[in-house]
Amino acid sequence: MGIHPGLADGTPPRPSQLWPHHAERTEFTGPHGPIAALRTTGAATATALLVPGYTGSKEDFAPLLDPLADAGFQAVAIDLPGQYESPGIDDEAAYTPANLGAVVADLVAELGPRPVVLLGHSFGGLVARGAVLAGARVAGLTLMDSGPGQLPDGGRRAALGLGEPLLRRHGLAAAYAVREEVSSRFPAWALVPDEVKAFLRKRFTSSSAAGLLGMADVLRNEPDRVDELAKALQDNDIPALVVAGENDDAWSIPSQGKMAERLDVPFALVPGAAHSPNTENPDGLLAALVPAWRAWTA
Repeated sequence: MGIHPGLADGTPPRPSQLWPHHAERTEFTGPHGPIAALRTTGAATATALLVPGYTGSKEDFAPLLDPLADAGFQAVAIDLPGQYESPGIDDEAAYTPANLGAVVADLVAELGPRPVVLLGHSFGGLVARGAVLAGARVAGLTLMDSGPGQLPDGGRRAALGLGEPLLRRHGLAAAYAVREEVSSRFPAWALVPDEVKAFLRKRFTSSSAAGLLGMADVLRNEPDRVDELAKALQDNDIPALVVAGENDDAWSIPSQGKMAERLDVPFALVPGAAHSPNTENPDGLLAALVPAWRAWTA
């Protein structure tokens, strides 16, 4: 369970990876060791499987866990292999959406027999797509702040290119020190409580270097597979939703809207959020997710 990390001047706490919840830390069987997870308990009629993005972890969904449980879902947030507390292997090629999607598809099967709705955030959206293409029998798919393929030109893609040689030559701690130094140039970083900063540092340096490099390669090279996904959704009668923060700075809002059109599914924008509505406006995100998920699992 987390804490409410506020600011010294009495500013109310902001949702973060340390947001309090009643989910239990658990593990599932994975191909390279246990899959670390946070899982809510209590009565539920369906399961919501939550897959984090690049450099992320299960804690990214902390503000959603209790509300989803209250809405009748067993929430299961995971670390993908190579992320934070889920062991990975020293092979960059293992971290593709196809390979990780197969891991998620196996987990979907393990979580049955209740209906499972699958949400993938950012890079996790590419993995969730890979899971459906691998045959995951889900009751619905949500792609959140994710895109049709590789990241477009911009700050996030440029950061991946700059970070790769640093990570290869000097390791995780040195790479994160530079990341923190760059972050400190932006006013928003001053609003992040020290406890959250410490967690983000621990998470990054606990992850697999091969995993970070492999996932970064995917983000710079993943092909557009939207048409394949559209066919899989149609053939298997799987409903879907594309959702994004209205100020997302990774994949553009028009490109995500176009992806929703190609998939023939709704597109929802979360106000007051950018690339991480799960922590930037969890209530607004839940307002988009819960009605759709209830309809899919009724």
